[in-house]
Amino acid sequence: MSSETPAPAAHRHFIQQIIDADLAAGKHASIATRFPPEPNGYLHVGHAKSICLNFGLALEFKGRCHLRMDDTNPTKEEVEYVDSIKEDVRWLGFEWNEHYYQASNYFERMHADAIKLIKLGKAYVCFLSQDQIREFHGDEKHPGKPSPTRDASVDENLAAFEKMTRGEFDEGKAVLRAKIDMASPNMHMRDPVIYRIRKAHHHNTGDKWCVYPMYDYAHPLEDAYEGITHSICTLEFEVHRPFYDWLLRTLDTPAKPQQIEFARLNLTYTVMSKRRLLELVQEKRVSGWDDPRMPTISGMRRRGYTPAAVRKFCETIGITKNNSLSDVALLEHAVRDDLNKTSSRFMAVLDPVRLVIENYPEGQVDELDAVNNPEDPSAGTRKVPFSKTLLIERADFMEIPEKKYFRLTPGQEVRLRWGYFVTCTGCKKDAAGNVIEVTCTYDPATRGGDAPDGRKVKGTIHWVSEKHAGDVEVRLYDRLFAHEDMKHIPEGSDWRTLLNPASLQAIRGKVEPALIAVAPGTRVQFERIGYFCTDTKDSQSGQPVFNRTVTLKDSWAKAAKA
Repeated sequence: MSSETPAPAAHRHFIQQIIDADLAAGKHASIATRFPPEPNGYLHVGHAKSICLNFGLALEFKGRCHLRMDDTNPTKEEVEYVDSIKEDVRWLGFEWNEHYYQASNYFERMHADAIKLIKLGKAYVCFLSQDQIREFHGDEKHPGKPSPTRDASVDENLAAFEKMTRGEFDEGKAVLRAKIDMASPNMHMRDPVIYRIRKAHHHNTGDKWCVYPMYDYAHPLEDAYEGITHSICTLEFEVHRPFYDWLLRTLDTPAKPQQIEFARLNLTYTVMSKRRLLELVQEKRVSGWDDPRMPTISGMRRRGYTPAAVRKFCETIGITKNNSLSDVALLEHAVRDDLNKTSSRFMAVLDPVRLVIENYPEGQVDELDAVNNPEDPSAGTRKVPFSKTLLIERADFMEIPEKKYFRLTPGQEVRLRWGYFVTCTGCKKDAAGNVIEVTCTYDPATRGGDAPDGRKVKGTIHWVSEKHAGDVEVRLYDRLFAHEDMKHIPEGSDWRTLLNPASLQAIRGKVEPALIAVAPGTRVQFERIGYFCTDTKDSQSGQPVFNRTVTLKDSWAKAAKA
């Protein structure tokens, strides 16, 4: 991706303005940002906003952006997550080149800095339990109580930390705490824990360590080690910034990164918590992290979303300091807009009923020309087989029509897409009164969809030839939750009960033969129905599975108005 001409100052978000001022003042010769996920799950659309922001700023200002794994908790992190993060960042269109880092590669250096803090009298080993630490912490109205070992000597703390490092204490028996201010109005400054014992195998360092740094301790040091200029994170870390600055100041690090906070992405009809997403996976309420209903980047990719659409969505919602709830309809609009430009059109029938053309020659097959994408002339055309017996959508016939119903009804003429004008003559029903066949006649002079005499029809319907149609599985995905704001769950509700029971409907559909051989991951439009993508996991040769990416229009908005 290439950088674009900077927007006028009036339209630049506050982080761009900060960087503009820093560069103008000579504070930095160039900028360095970073995207530092913890590899304890798959990335979601909220991470996409951060990826686009950090990598986008680096491109705009001709700086660099680091990809860093904040792998400081061996009990939750896996190589699978590391690999998925790399794939997601690349899929979005960004590259870190040589700037790939892991927090675990800094463990020696972080440990040395912890010893330095002890020697400075700014850190001590505490033997209180977690419950006791919380009890001693105080609250907004009451100062905290000092740990019994808060005033232990430097030598005592060095010896105790050495025992922690050698594994002589069990988990939970000792921690290393920064020595700051137990009366601070900022609870995060009341001697926060900076090292804890974890006797667990680490995916990168193996069994070398049994003490691991806390995120709040590791994060500012990683930024400093790497020469990050602007450390951009979400608003919940604003109260952590005083400790971030305290640590860099106390250790007198050569680099002094600036932490800047912005509002995280909250999206309607979904959850953005990694913990809850993991629970959905573990409880098998979804098929996995890449389930197309999930807000994960891998789920969106499998569903058929495009990187360009996700980037456009992130650009549209903007960068602010105010927490808000973004409408998923904005994301879906961006997806539709991009797919409209790039997706070839095909015909598919999802609820078929036979349409028999009474005056069409028995056994004759026409090859009709169909435009692949009216938005892109370079996409060309294809041949579609046409025969006496077609399949149409059941909803495209109504024996007793409603007002302004312009599709097939006895006596009414409609256009068959890319085909002919046909006039409905009637229907056949089964013993239960269900329509099993619609009959019509066609006008051979209207091939291609235009009448030589200039007459017009109001309705156009799609179809497939029964003899030539392929039988495929179609998965109609919808929003994962039925509740709009999942951050504010109704009183007494279990968030799981708010799952949308109609979020997935698997059906058999009929498609034109050209769709049978499309490769997994191919994005297409089913005319008059929506955008679909061949599933990358379950599709087999000659047996594609189609995932609905998004409807042609926002059906939820219509339902809300009804």
